[in-house]
Amino acid sequence: MPDVASLSSEVFDLLRVPSTATLTTVLSKHGLRQTFMTGVHPLATGTRMAGQAVTLRYIPAREDLDQSGTVDNLTDPQRIAIERVGPNDVLVIDARGDVRAGSMGAILATRMKQRGAAGAVTDGAFRDSPEIAASGLAAYARAAHGASNKTIHHPTDLQLPIACGGVAVYPGDVIVGDDEGVVVIPRHLAIEVAEAAVAQERREEFIMEKVRSGASIIGVYPPNEATLTEYEAWLKSRR
Repeated sequence: MPDVASLSSEVFDLLRVPSTATLTTVLSKHGLRQTFMTGVHPLATGTRMAGQAVTLRYIPAREDLDQSGTVDNLTDPQRIAIERVGPNDVLVIDARGDVRAGSMGAILATRMKQRGAAGAVTDGAFRDSPEIAASGLAAYARAAHGASNKTIHHPTDLQLPIACGGVAVYPGDVIVGDDEGVVVIPRHLAIEVAEAAVAQERREEFIMEKVRSGASIIGVYPPNEATLTEYEAWLKSRR
């Protein structure tokens, strides 16, 4: 991965303001249209998440490797990932879309929460989902499943490019989640996208006020020059 500027906590705070829908629109203006994860939803409503990706990849489990019932915390990539994440990190797990077992459970999620992680995302399932949802860790998955991960999954690669929910995720990419789902922002675009998305969110708040007041969408959505002039005055009145 090429060297990129470090991101401050203020950037992640800014990215928790716009919706993932707004972010996908801004990203499409950069030619990026495969950024929203398909089928990945929050375990708890009202979830907002923004952080940098720590990636973990699962391959299918194999009985001679994964059915012993023991885990070495010092060598198992999943356990290494759990002890590596910290503030502003989001663990993103490539589970191949397979929901026949949990990608992780509540104890590991709680450990991530204690380490200050921003969240966890999988295109598979989580086990102990109600407890994870109640823990306060932002968590996104395709499903819930009670079986442990190694009945179906074998953790293999850590901090390599992965796929999750049909989207390419590189280590350090910015991951943003809300009640609609999860969007992936290339790290080098994060600041520019954050600023543009917040500006778009404010403009759309103004447009929504006009539409709710009975205005036609003609000349308002998208806004013509007169509407934009009205918007600038509205914006100044709120500063």
